[in-house]
Amino acid sequence: MSPTLILVGGGKMGGAMLAGWLDQGIGAAAITVVEPHSDIASSLARRYGITVAEAPEAIDADVRPDVVVFAVKPQVVGAVVPAYTRFRGTGSVFLSIAAGKTIATFEQALGGDAAIVRAMPNTPAAVGRGITVACANSRTTAKQRALCSRLLEAVGAVAWVEDEALMDPVTAVSGSGPAYVFLMVECLTAAGMNAGLPADLAERLARITVTGAGELLHRSEDHAEVLRRNVTSPGGTTAAALEVLMGPGGLEPLMTAAVEAARKRSRELAE
Repeated sequence: MSPTLILVGGGKMGGAMLAGWLDQGIGAAAITVVEPHSDIASSLARRYGITVAEAPEAIDADVRPDVVVFAVKPQVVGAVVPAYTRFRGTGSVFLSIAAGKTIATFEQALGGDAAIVRAMPNTPAAVGRGITVACANSRTTAKQRALCSRLLEAVGAVAWVEDEALMDPVTAVSGSGPAYVFLMVECLTAAGMNAGLPADLAERLARITVTGAGELLHRSEDHAEVLRRNVTSPGGTTAAALEVLMGPGGLEPLMTAAVEAARKRSRELAE
């Protein structure tokens, strides 16, 4: 049987998850979306044939959700979440993908006896190639964790951590990570242009090289280091470039500093 779901927020990430659930075979009749923006709400209803409410008060009184998923912006969590307290005693688990918002934030809003899962997906979830890391509070049962895993797997891979403090470095590596890759494409394009390539060719080479290398890494069982060595001939052009990228002040110390800056900011935003 399909689990009964309430999705709070039908934006990009919420919409991606919704599409993934339907592709998994979860029935449209089992899903209620709460979306206050009428244009998004009507679009979702037409496209997927699901029930859409513009406010939590409009949810059918008979609905007993297995999972309430919060796919809203972090800055509105305090205003949005308390309206769902009525589902706390129905066996529901509350799954949040609001970046930076701690389990304690939801326990304060919903009550300490609520089952809560905090998750951090990333933007490749929009094409089903994301990765989400999740952490549950002590009230969450094994069955509820498994159900949340199933829902998150609709948009990519899933990993679990027991220590919520790890969610800050997770955010710094995978949550913010796609932006680092996009910046690399920008920089590789600029470098190609500086070397004399036309702008459109430089961008095409950079884009397809990065996406192709990513797909090779995805399909290969080898570690990234092995793949790197496989394309690096001693004394060749790649080796010359890697002497710069792997030298003092190269990519590793820059990336380490960048991830640390993101980790610290994630911790600050959660306070």
